[in-house]
Amino acid sequence: MKTFLLAFLTVYTTMHAVFLYRVHGLFAGRKGWWTALLVFCAFMVLAPMLCRVLERTGWEMPARLLAYMGYPWMGFLFLAFWLSLIVGAVNGVLWLLHRFAGLGTGSLLDTPTALGVIVAAAVLSFYAAWEAQQLHIERVRVSTEKLPAHVPRLVVAQISDVHLGLNGRHARSERIAQVLRDIAPDLVISTGDLVDGRPHALEPLLPVWQNLKPPLGKVAIVGNHEYYVGLPEAMDWTRRAGFVLLRDDAMTLGGLLNVVGVDDTWKDRPETESRLLQSAANGLLTLYLKHRPQICPDTLGLFDVQLSGHTHRGQIFPFTLFVAMMYPFFNGTYTLDKGSILHTSRGTGTWGPPMRLLAPPEITVLEFVRKE
Repeated sequence: MKTFLLAFLTVYTTMHAVFLYRVHGLFAGRKGWWTALLVFCAFMVLAPMLCRVLERTGWEMPARLLAYMGYPWMGFLFLAFWLSLIVGAVNGVLWLLHRFAGLGTGSLLDTPTALGVIVAAAVLSFYAAWEAQQLHIERVRVSTEKLPAHVPRLVVAQISDVHLGLNGRHARSERIAQVLRDIAPDLVISTGDLVDGRPHALEPLLPVWQNLKPPLGKVAIVGNHEYYVGLPEAMDWTRRAGFVLLRDDAMTLGGLLNVVGVDDTWKDRPETESRLLQSAANGLLTLYLKHRPQICPDTLGLFDVQLSGHTHRGQIFPFTLFVAMMYPFFNGTYTLDKGSILHTSRGTGTWGPPMRLLAPPEITVLEFVRKE
């Protein structure tokens, strides 16, 4: 965690510095306003950590108020940072053309460019906040010979990375619950990061989730954020919300399908994962729940569908490009070797900024149909 905090502070401070460098020309002769902006940015660098500290020490309302200010700013700043880098790259090209070919003026004008960065980042931020509310249903149809003869069709709904925390938790829960009621699946699965706030503050949300009662129940695994907020408390809340938690465990539901779930880890555990899946080898359809979309070669052919999340598809472009480099199977449905399939959800909620850009939230509906 110390390493993560140090890396976060370094990157987030650098992003602020690039943004301030790009807009400093707007504050020529306005020393007071420039000082105020510097103080505001310094406070915003610390805001995400202050939110967590306030939340952990019981200052729920101040933490939420700071989150409603600090996290949207984080999204705006992220977009402004990349726009600033683009402006810098364009200026570099113009300078080269001017220096070696005698073309152009050498750089873009500072004031119009700075205004353009701010306006463009603001417009993109408002759009990204709107997109984050547009919950999509992604449908995956799988033909299988493993369903019993009396079951021609089985519907499983996957949610992932809901991140119930300081921002928009009640509205988010109600919206997800309503969509799930409309879908009316046989089984609801959460592939991690359902809880991302102090569980005691999420008590009012319990009835929303408890009232979801699909025929085969609700199953969940833990993601990395359940560890961050406190694993025992997060697991207790998840169970009270009506989910069966699978922690390196397997179960058979209704004599129809196997569900195997593993705890979130940074690295694959070939022996543990393959042994666990082999223990569920009874000829039924097998769903494998693994928070990160990492494929352990030893497990291929031991499951029919692996359901994962974690990546958010980057959540805010262009972070998508970096996530794609880290996780080759970062979004959508992939056909693997030995008859296995992987589906990686974009996530149903948001982490940090309540924004999504070119990565709308999703609920995945898997329709398994019996192959004659």
